[in-house]
Amino acid sequence: MTETTARPAMTLTIAGSEATGGAGAQADLKTFQELGTFGMVALTCIVSFNPKDNWNHRFVPVETQVISDQLEAIFGNYGPEALDAVKLGMMGSPATISTVAAAVAERKPRHLVLDPVLICKGQEPGHAQDTDNALKAELLPLATFVTPNHFETEQLSGMKVESLEDLQAAAAEIHRVSGAAVLAKGGVRLAGSDAVDVFVDAEGMEVLSAPKIGEHAVSGAGCSLAAAITAELAKGYSAREAARRAKAFVTAGIRQRVAGNTPFDALWQGGLRR
Repeated sequence: MTETTARPAMTLTIAGSEATGGAGAQADLKTFQELGTFGMVALTCIVSFNPKDNWNHRFVPVETQVISDQLEAIFGNYGPEALDAVKLGMMGSPATISTVAAAVAERKPRHLVLDPVLICKGQEPGHAQDTDNALKAELLPLATFVTPNHFETEQLSGMKVESLEDLQAAAAEIHRVSGAAVLAKGGVRLAGSDAVDVFVDAEGMEVLSAPKIGEHAVSGAGCSLAAAITAELAKGYSAREAARRAKAFVTAGIRQRVAGNTPFDALWQGGLRR
């Protein structure tokens, strides 16, 4: 007789590939695994750094039909009732955004965590602006949790962020316009000895703080933070507790960061093991 066990929490990332493993879908899947969930990915684009051009991005979109096919297979296999925690990462084009928005609107996952990647180096400026506008119009209204970085917080709120007080006001504004829980990341961008992020939901605001580890941003920190929130939500934690646990996960990963030939280090998702 075959012994059966409870199925693990199920998590999906709809995001781009980043071949060096520091960010994107690779970081998301490693985060899902580290936090004990069963991870899946639907790829939206392929991003590869160019070592011959100052490590800038080379960007190749995945065809929208292929994106739809991936999502059809994933949701057809498990169903939205089992797969209720989904993370959205880099989209890369208005067409991709429309495809993904239609798919998630139809399936209605309980938790939809939007990491609002508004800039992809390698895109033409006009195309990047169209992508940003589409993301704000089509994906932001569907999100239940949003995790903007410093730049994205300014863009989504329409406010300048130069202090913790600014970050708090901007996070509250994004929550007001979207209705989603928000974790606005100050990180190393704000002055001071601590990396501060601001959580806001319908129940109030909380400042999450940890000592800075270096003065430079680490590749994969934003991706991994949103993926960790997705995993913790899938396991049944509240939005606030998911934010707290994700902050601890990323802080440990930054402490155990991995260096290569790029001018930036990469977060290691196994940081909590030590």
